[in-house]
Amino acid sequence: MRSESKRRLAGLTAGLVLGAATCAASAVELTMYYPVAVGGPLTKVVDGLVSGFHAEHPDIKVNAIYAGNYNDARIKALAALKSGQPAQLSVMFSIDIYELIEQDAIVAFDDVASTAEERAWLDSFYPSLMENGRTAGKTWGIPFQRSTIVMYYNKDAFREAGLDPEKPPATWDELVAMGKQLTKKDAAGNVERWGAMIPSTGYPYWMFGALAMQNGEVLMNGAGNETYFDKPAVVEALAYWRALGATHGVMPEGTIEWGTLRQNFLEGKTAIMWHSTGNLTAVKSNASFDFGVAMLPASKRRGTPTGGGNFYIFKQTSPEERAAALTFVKWMTQPERTAEWSIATGYIGTGPDAYATDKLKAYVAEFPPAAVARDQLEFATAELSTYQTGRVRKLLDDAIQAALTGAKSPADALGQAQSQADRLLKRYR
Repeated sequence: MRSESKRRLAGLTAGLVLGAATCAASAVELTMYYPVAVGGPLTKVVDGLVSGFHAEHPDIKVNAIYAGNYNDARIKALAALKSGQPAQLSVMFSIDIYELIEQDAIVAFDDVASTAEERAWLDSFYPSLMENGRTAGKTWGIPFQRSTIVMYYNKDAFREAGLDPEKPPATWDELVAMGKQLTKKDAAGNVERWGAMIPSTGYPYWMFGALAMQNGEVLMNGAGNETYFDKPAVVEALAYWRALGATHGVMPEGTIEWGTLRQNFLEGKTAIMWHSTGNLTAVKSNASFDFGVAMLPASKRRGTPTGGGNFYIFKQTSPEERAAALTFVKWMTQPERTAEWSIATGYIGTGPDAYATDKLKAYVAEFPPAAVARDQLEFATAELSTYQTGRVRKLLDDAIQAALTGAKSPADALGQAQSQADRLLKRYR
C-alpha cells in the first residue's frame, strides 16, 4: 500500500511539474519599453504592478525594459522594431501618435478589442486624456502615465508676505501682483526667493501650451497637420511669459531649468512653480514647509495641456501577442490599480471610475491636492502633437527660448516658427 501511494504521489508530483513547465513554456512573452530611468523610484512601482499581473496571469510574461526618458523609449522601441527584434508594447509619449502611425509601427486598439466589454473599456477614460490617443476615428493610445501642469505654492511664504495661503493667484494679473509680494531680496538687492518660476527647458512647448490656452488659443488642429503659433493671442501669451521676468521681475530672466526646478521649490528659492502633477508625491514626501497645489491661473480662461505617456501595441505582433498585450493594458488600467498608481506617483487617475474607488476617495479626502489635476481636466486640451512632431516641437521650443532670452521678439520668433512648421506640414493636408 505504502509503495503504491508513493508511486501515485510521485506520478502526481511529476504531472504537476510537467504541467507547470508546459505552462511556462507556452506562456506568451511580451517585451515592454517603459520611460523611467533605470533604478528610478517608478521602476519599483511598475515592477510591483507587473509582478501582480504575473500572479494573476501565469500564461503571460511581461519583461519591462526601462528605457530612460520618453524620447529614449521611443528611439529604443523603434530601433528594436527595425532590427527585427521588436517589442510588443510600450509606454511612450502620448504626442508620438502621428509619428508612430506614419511609420506604420502601431495598431489601433479598436482592431484588437474583440468584445463589447473591451470596446466599452476604450470609452472609460477621461475624454481630454483621449485627445492625444485618438485620431482618424480610431484609438491608438491608452492613457496611463498621464499628467497636467499644476501650480505648486509655498503657503509659509504666502503667510510671510502677508498673503492668504488659501488663495493662490487665479489670474495672470494676480500672478504678477502676488509674485512681486513673494519675491524676497537681501539688503544688497540680491533675490533670495523668486515669486514664481515656469520652466523653459526640457518641455517649454508644454508650458507654453498652457499659457496659449489660458489666452483662448490652442497650438494645433486635431488632425496634426496645422499649427497656430503666430495667432495674435498666442504671441500675446509668449509676451506675457517674457514680461514675468523682464518687466515684472517676479521670476529670473532668460531660461529656467526643468530638471532643477522641483529642488529649487523645495529649497525655498521660489514661492510658486508650475510643474507636472507627476511631482506631487515627491513634493509631498520632501517639502519641509506647508504647501498647496492649485489650478493654473487664467487670462481669458483657465487652461493646461495634458501630458505624459500612453500604452501602444506594436504592429509586428502575432494575434496571440496582441491579445496578451490587450489583457495586460486592461489589467494595468483597472480602477483599483489606477487608484494605487495615482497614490504612489501623483499621476492622474485616468478615468472617473478610479476616483470612485474607496482607496482614492479616502486619499483625496486626506490630501485634497490629489484632486487638483483631475478637476483641471475640465479645462484641459491636447498636448502639442503633429506629424513631424519632433521637428515642429523643436521649432516652437527654439522660438520660446529666443523670446525669453531677448534674442528675438515674441512676434518674430513665433512668426518664423510658424512659417517653418507650415513647410513641414503642408504635404499632410
